[in-house]
Amino acid sequence: MTISIGLGLMDYPFSSTAGFWRWVDLCEAGGVDSLWQTDRIVSRTPILESMTTMAALAGRTRRIKFGMNVVSLAFRDPVLLAKQCATIDVLSEGRLLPAFGIGSPLSPEWKALGLDTATRGRRTDEALEIITRLWREDNVSFQGRFSTLDQATILPRPAQKTLPIWIGGSSDAAIRRTARYGTGWIAGAEPPAEAGRIVRAIAAAAIEAGRPIDDDHYGAGFPFHFGSPDDPALKPAQAAFQKRTGRDPATYFAIGDADTILAHVRAYVDAGISKFILRPMITGDDAILAQTRQLIETVLPHAPC
Repeated sequence: MTISIGLGLMDYPFSSTAGFWRWVDLCEAGGVDSLWQTDRIVSRTPILESMTTMAALAGRTRRIKFGMNVVSLAFRDPVLLAKQCATIDVLSEGRLLPAFGIGSPLSPEWKALGLDTATRGRRTDEALEIITRLWREDNVSFQGRFSTLDQATILPRPAQKTLPIWIGGSSDAAIRRTARYGTGWIAGAEPPAEAGRIVRAIAAAAIEAGRPIDDDHYGAGFPFHFGSPDDPALKPAQAAFQKRTGRDPATYFAIGDADTILAHVRAYVDAGISKFILRPMITGDDAILAQTRQLIETVLPHAPC
């Protein structure tokens, strides 16, 4: 497996746009594999919209890849989303890593957009069918419960001949969805042992579906922080995680020194994970830059090969 380490943002922790671009430039120059933006449309905290962020990254950078972790397909028009992804991939010369999911039933978008959470699985599967066909077929006709297409075409097609599709989710339905449509899978808040179980289940389901997934197309993300677990600035994030998931933050967060973070990475590698999205826990331009620089200097050179 080829181990790759990217960085991600949950919210928008910068005090200025200049701080954000300084961080992006540091990641581009420092050998970070990819940048990932969490997708939220409705939020009480500042969060960038993921598709426009991907377009901006395409224009700012030349080497680094980028993706959205993950777009909830039920909240988007699938034809427009397919066109956006294709355009961004063309303009970035093949650096987009699209990632899609079903969306949490607790997300405020359901109420804000007037959507029924009971439809999220069907909406997601229909959208994946439409998007994947639009990327590879000349004329797409489709009759579904939520979408209808009659001889639809999008050009130019993505620069990547087979644009990767990373799928999020850990339910049995998500496993089947990944096996049917995905070229990769991204874990949520699962610790290494649970992520490993899902990797094995997806691999078996993909073989059964006749489209096996490459061994190095399984990913996971976790928050990291160089410092003490007792840092008061970290407590809100840990408490929010425990409330949202019911899991012990100690099994998910990597807080300490470079060896602590590398041990967390190795535990996931042992479970079959090879792609990583590490998220700095701190806020503030200088603090995020310092944490990222330390990761680049002390973790990336020693990541498992």
